[in-house]
Amino acid sequence: MHPRPQLTREQWIDLCGEWEFDYDDADRGRDERWQERTGGLSARITVPFPPESAASGIGDRDPHPVVWYRRRFTLPEGEPDRRWLLHFGAVDYRATVWVDGRLVAEHEGGHTPFGADITAALREDTAEHVLVVRAEDQPADASQPRGKQYWGKHPQGIWYHRTTGIWQPVWLEPVAQRHIESVHWIPDAARGSLGLRARIAGNTGEPLNLRVRVSLEGETLAEDSYGVTGDTVERAIVLSAARIGEDRDRLLWTPERPTLLTVELTLCAGQRVLDEAGSYAGLRDVGVDERRFLLNGRPYFLRMVLEQGYWPESHLAAPSEDALRREVELIKSLGFNGVRIHQKTEDPRFLYWCDRLGLLVWDEMPSAFVFDQETVVRTTREWSEVVRRDASHPCVVTWVALNESWGVPAIASDPAQREHALSLYHLTRSLDPTRPVISNDGWEHPKSDIWSIHDYAPSGASLRERYGTAEAVASVLRDGQPGPRRVHLGEIGGTRRPVMLTEYGGLSYVPNAGEEWFGYGTVDSPEEFLARYRELTEALLDSPEVAGFCYTQFTDTEQETNGLLRADRSAKLDAAALRAINTRAARSTPQEELAEAVKSPRPES
Repeated sequence: MHPRPQLTREQWIDLCGEWEFDYDDADRGRDERWQERTGGLSARITVPFPPESAASGIGDRDPHPVVWYRRRFTLPEGEPDRRWLLHFGAVDYRATVWVDGRLVAEHEGGHTPFGADITAALREDTAEHVLVVRAEDQPADASQPRGKQYWGKHPQGIWYHRTTGIWQPVWLEPVAQRHIESVHWIPDAARGSLGLRARIAGNTGEPLNLRVRVSLEGETLAEDSYGVTGDTVERAIVLSAARIGEDRDRLLWTPERPTLLTVELTLCAGQRVLDEAGSYAGLRDVGVDERRFLLNGRPYFLRMVLEQGYWPESHLAAPSEDALRREVELIKSLGFNGVRIHQKTEDPRFLYWCDRLGLLVWDEMPSAFVFDQETVVRTTREWSEVVRRDASHPCVVTWVALNESWGVPAIASDPAQREHALSLYHLTRSLDPTRPVISNDGWEHPKSDIWSIHDYAPSGASLRERYGTAEAVASVLRDGQPGPRRVHLGEIGGTRRPVMLTEYGGLSYVPNAGEEWFGYGTVDSPEEFLARYRELTEALLDSPEVAGFCYTQFTDTEQETNGLLRADRSAKLDAAALRAINTRAARSTPQEELAEAVKSPRPES
């Protein structure tokens, strides 16, 4: 599977697999010019698995702030006019890259992609080339967005082992001098159109054309050619009006019917084809009104589970491509229609399967843990890269910039920290005004499009008392403190937003006495676990004031044993029983029931 599913080419070279590897604890590699060594490094590692993980073949969990990678590669013959692009899915945290001893790329940010045109660096006197990567990941640097990676050797509490260095795919791609660099899709389901923003690299001023064909199951919905006069093409592609009118609901993307439109892109100079790439898009709109989340203009109840995307054998890197698809299938099999990705920027291939199989995603930025100028600069830069990378995925329906005041611990009293959260909210809205944005998930919202609350109430009765009526919810927002901090930092006044519990439950079932665990409540048997899950979840489903929920969490993660599944993805509870609870219809208000009665049929929420 192509590592970048929304801009694919038939030709690409996978550079994952065995690489040479070494630690550089004294940080002397640059001074000694390891990038120019003729000999190899001392160890072997399997990329893209981090060296702390067993899957890498290293499995050393001691802190090693600087690591080096080296790999030899050859290129196919017969393509003298090709440019060679080198791509990295993610390297945690700061990467420096050389090819044949020449610096080709530097990147800071452990969760976002980067790359370089390495053509000029390739030596002409050899068929074998050398790729070297230096990665620096300082465990004690608290201003570095790191999510839940622990800074010590043995994780404690809710933290887990680090992911250092290369942890997403590495690949090469041959392209023409002038080629399609990126595509971005902006769906407008109400108008039946797709907004296209494409960047063209290497354009020297010669007239070019970008041909675009949009199809569904082989049937053309739109086909056109656009003149390229600069480095960006922006157009609104109107889909077949007849098809939209006849079969609108079947064309719309929903978790129940995840229709994806196939897109073929061809860049031409006259009749000469310069570049061909494949992409896809989903036709759907998301938003909120005063009380509900909206999907394609209709109220849609979110039934999410917290997903940390962590595996014991490979940490933040998925153990295989199949594991990414299986993760989505397992989540859907339990009756959830969405996930809140927690403190991780997920692999684009995971988002592809959410697009393909139908699973809503809340996309969240991994947090730093102190507030200073470095935190502001680093978080803002990397979050911008996350939003730009993921904005074309129809599955992504909400952006989450901060979590539980991590990185802004004094947000309630420090104006600078509050302004940072507000700036992330407005930055996100400026990059993508089509989705709801959460400034600070859980509590202490300075401004958000959804009041998302973390509430680990021990019983369904407690949840009903807090969220069962409009008056109770208003009291929670105005005065309540279900977590350790206030929900909202300003005056609620007349501002209304949908209310969701985006963390609740957290029940821990630990059958072995004395085992280290972390949860928000314990149960002694699978039967008690299922009964408590039902009690908590049905309290939220019964509330006419709650627009959705996110249960903590999908799988056990290290000592966090509060998953519905174990860390190896084996079941703790009967999947059919969980699905029956999660798919039970949420209660509607009389006004909603009346409105629903006069609507055309819609996908089940």
